[in-house]
Amino acid sequence: MLRPAGTTPREAGFRQPAEWDEHEAVWLAWPSHANLWEGALPGVRAAFTEFATAIADRDASGRPRGERLHVLVPDEENGRLAATALAGLSARFFTIPFGDIWLRDTTPVFLSGPAGARAAASFVFNGWGGKYVLPGDDAVAERVAAASSLPAYRFPWVLEGGSVEVDGEGTCLTTRQCLLNRNRNPGMSQKAIEDGLRDALGVSTILWLGEGLLNDHTDGHVDTLARFVAAGDVVCMSPSGPDDPNRTALLQVARDLARMRDAAGRPLRVVTVPSPGLVPDVDGAPMPASYVNFYVANTTVVVPAYGAPNDEAARARIGALFPGRRAVSVPARQLLEGGGAFHCISQQVPR
Repeated sequence: MLRPAGTTPREAGFRQPAEWDEHEAVWLAWPSHANLWEGALPGVRAAFTEFATAIADRDASGRPRGERLHVLVPDEENGRLAATALAGLSARFFTIPFGDIWLRDTTPVFLSGPAGARAAASFVFNGWGGKYVLPGDDAVAERVAAASSLPAYRFPWVLEGGSVEVDGEGTCLTTRQCLLNRNRNPGMSQKAIEDGLRDALGVSTILWLGEGLLNDHTDGHVDTLARFVAAGDVVCMSPSGPDDPNRTALLQVARDLARMRDAAGRPLRVVTVPSPGLVPDVDGAPMPASYVNFYVANTTVVVPAYGAPNDEAARARIGALFPGRRAVSVPARQLLEGGGAFHCISQQVPR
């Protein structure tokens, strides 16, 4: 279905809901490309399978009680591999070409509207500012929107889903490093981007953070820095110690959040979890490891683990922020070598 003529999602009463609102499904993509993952592919597939299993959340009888898994596969062979790995999880598979598994950024943002209506908002994807342009990624949003059979709004400017974080009540968090970067929308002013976010996501208040984590090829996606956990409540990370490679940025994020008010005029209540600290790549350089790159599923919250001393403390603290959900820690270090963690590879569809 094409988008209604002459209307934006905001004008039609649509908004991006909070992630803790109930989901109908989550879009994922089976790790498929050996030329990208090389020797890490088996470990990445194992982490993906554990992540999907935590979302499906089978009960004592083995029946999934979480949201449905919608899984992209690029071809028949990978479809068979994915079906075997995810057997018993009631996954539904879609043969849609994709460059890599970072669906938070390549799929549409799904919206809720009046009387239970839903829609898909798709944006231009340019490979995180031209850094990683992979065949198929620029068409994923349109193809997933079509497979969803929802009204589709298409916007002719660049936006990645991981660059925005909403509370479902009109507030949007983002970063200057990403959205004001000239490698995204050089012809758009800050005001134009804010107006675009209001129209597309149904928000009213845009809150700007500054710099992101070291060596983050997304140029500071907010979903590695700060996440809403309830209306008026936001979680970010505190440095693991004086030698934390992101100490300066993390302290600044917490200071900035403490000065902000949401769309309802409330001062944000800032909760912190410890940072993983230094999680080095094969050359010893810091990777952009973040515990706040968790995914909030219907019955669980899945927290990345990196083999770092704070893994369990972060899982417990994040779990306490989502009473009624089971907090699950899943290894993400090999996934991080590709650039992100579990929030980065998922995109929820509201019920």
